[in-house]
Amino acid sequence: MPNTTCVGALCQKYPILPQFAKFVMIGFMNFFIDLAILNLLMFASGQSAGIYYTVFKAMSFLVAVIFSYFFNKRWAFRDKKKTEQGRQFSQFLSVSVVGMIINVTTATLVVIYIAPAINFVSLSGQMWGNLGAVGGAATGLIWNFLGYKFWVFKK
Repeated sequence: MPNTTCVGALCQKYPILPQFAKFVMIGFMNFFIDLAILNLLMFASGQSAGIYYTVFKAMSFLVAVIFSYFFNKRWAFRDKKKTEQGRQFSQFLSVSVVGMIINVTTATLVVIYIAPAINFVSLSGQMWGNLGAVGGAATGLIWNFLGYKFWVFKK
């Protein structure tokens, strides 16, 4: 008997959905790595705003991107090519750097401009830092998926 579930039918009609779901799961893992490192840096330094935040966010994002390459290559995009891995990683890094710029810019805008503008909401600097990180991750998601699928891991 054929699979008649909505998800099964959707996956048959749109075969990109399972791949995107894996990409999103890897993205969640990356996000938690990013967030853990960001919070560790903010906690260790006592700084959660300004240029310190921007530098910490860039550092935490770059660590997560290295993790992302290996999981996306092997699991989401099932790329088994052994040749030209240097070129492929360079492409991955290029897409990721643009994604990082999108991510860090969005996060920084939230922390530096939105948080002070919404001064009636009494959240800590670290909480605003985390909200900025969520906003940054959300804005970079689509850019990264399309770049990885159609340029880095294209078949």
